[in-house]
Amino acid sequence: MARHSKRYLEAAKLVDKTQLYSLEEAVELVKKTSQVKFDPAVEVAIRLGVDPSKGEQTVRGSLTLPHGTGRTPRVVVFAKGEAAEAAEAAGADRAGGDDLIEAIDGGWSEFDVLVAHASIMREVGKLGKKLGPRMPNKKAGTIAATPEELGSIVRELKSGRVEFKMDRGAVLHVSVGRASFETSQLLENLDALIGAVVQARPSAAKGRYLIGIAIASTMGPGVKIDVQDALRRAA
Repeated sequence: MARHSKRYLEAAKLVDKTQLYSLEEAVELVKKTSQVKFDPAVEVAIRLGVDPSKGEQTVRGSLTLPHGTGRTPRVVVFAKGEAAEAAEAAGADRAGGDDLIEAIDGGWSEFDVLVAHASIMREVGKLGKKLGPRMPNKKAGTIAATPEELGSIVRELKSGRVEFKMDRGAVLHVSVGRASFETSQLLENLDALIGAVVQARPSAAKGRYLIGIAIASTMGPGVKIDVQDALRRAA
């Protein structure tokens, strides 16, 4: 059984594990119970009422958070020629073709998000097993058809666009900011995320869609959220 620090245990006393808090109450509690010396990320977990074993019920999407995540991601782009130049001009940390593919195949992994120009995806495909879910994907909005679209994707990612995809347990895990954010900023980010998740509901999903929502800061206690309150705000 995991042992928690005294600091964590003291913070956890402020949270009633049996209570469902309004979104605003939950955010304020998360900020209050953030006891670490660094500025921790604030993450939300959303449990969905879908069957993860059925492909038609997969929940995946992306959105640009109104106030970003508080962290600028390292964006690396598979592209050549004009497309590579457009990516670099938009702020990509690195852009390349065969050289980049070779580097990643050899173990280089200094990136957070991978984006690609459609023209090079056949070559990028060889990295499928190595990259897994980090591969550029149309549904995630990380494959572009034109240099202009590629530049737009890079700028959005740098300014706070996040991707969400449920795991094998039908749970989404998404960073929505930092504990240092104002309560209003975190609330606006959460409203945007929940709204996007609702919009991404698969047509094949039946019954209750959002089963549970919890929020926590890094190394902080989790706070359960009243799903109905969250849905009213996001509507």
